[in-house]
Order: sequence, then C-alpha cells, then structure tokens
Amino acid sequence: MCAAQSSRKLWTDFLKKKRSPCSKADPWGKKFSGVCATREPFRGKILGIDPSLRGSGLAIIDVKSRDAIDLIFSQTVKIAAKESLLECTYHIFLAIQRAIECHRPKICAMEQTIYVQNFQTAQIMGIARGAALAAIASQHLKVFEYAPLRIKQAICGYGRASKEQVAKMTQALLKIHFNVGFDETDAAAAAICCFFTERSLGENT
Repeated sequence: MCAAQSSRKLWTDFLKKKRSPCSKADPWGKKFSGVCATREPFRGKILGIDPSLRGSGLAIIDVKSRDAIDLIFSQTVKIAAKESLLECTYHIFLAIQRAIECHRPKICAMEQTIYVQNFQTAQIMGIARGAALAAIASQHLKVFEYAPLRIKQAICGYGRASKEQVAKMTQALLKIHFNVGFDETDAAAAAICCFFTERSLGENT
C-alpha cells in the first residue's frame, strides 16, 4: 500500500469511529472519508494558506477526481525584517489577492492560529491572519479554517505528527517531490484537509 493510500485509509478508519456507517455510496462509487456524499463531488481549485507575518505559505491544489489532486502553485511570502507591520499586511494581502486573481480557486482553506501564551506573538499572528482573511473577502470567496491538529489528522492520520511527516505525506498525496519550506507544504496540507473533510464543498461553489 502506497503512502497516499495508507493516509486515506487511516483517515477513513478514524471517521468511521466518529460516525455511523453511511448507507449510500458516494458519487465515486465507494465511501470516501467516511462521509455519505449525496451530491456531485467537488472538482476545482482550493487555495491553502498558512498565515505568518514574514513567511506566509500559499498553495493551490486542483482537484480533478478523488485520486487526482495536483499542486499547481505554491509560494512563501517572504518579508524582510526591516518592513513594518503595516507593510507586512500589505504584502500578505497583495500576494493572496494576486494568487486568487491568477488561478481562480473556488474556495480557500487556512490553518487556524494556535493558542499562544505570549501576547505579542498572538498579536503578530492575528495581524497576518487578518491580512489573509481580508484578501479572501475582497475576492468574495468562502474560507474554511482548521486547527493544526485536525490538518495533521487528515493528512497523516495522527494529530501529533511532525512538520516533516506532514510535508512527506503531503508530497505523497500530491504524487510529487518539491523542495520547498514547511510554510508551503503546510498550506498545501490545509487545502487537502479541506477536500478530505468538508461535506459542503459541492454546494455554493
């Protein structure tokens, strides 16, 4: 069994424990991720975002079928330390806006801000997240947000997986090897998590 198939099986088994078995087959001809699909499956592009003040990760996947998910774009929005907080928000906003205008994703997925005890760190993370949400809102797109633990569970089948494990499994699911930082693989993982877990992707998109 390949790594991608193993991840899907782990996720399916996990969801089966949380939900009663589904009585209807999904449009792919089999049960997928433990969710009973009664509508057409989602096809299209999903923008994943891992917000950070000076290194936000962006990734866009193109879902063509249940087993055909392609990475078509990825970027780390690197911002120099000399740039002010105001300038950082502008760069993040502009990068996301350009990615959306260029590739036209249908929806967005973003990693939620984790709990931090340091107020200044929380404030900085909130600024990056706000800039990302503003860019998404300016393009009138729907956004799904996920806790890091949920993304790791979806990708690796284990909520405490390391960044290295998430990156490796993300590349396996996309059937490619790309030499990029964790910001971009985390963004791609958020997009894949969205496709794996959301019941409502077939609606209003």
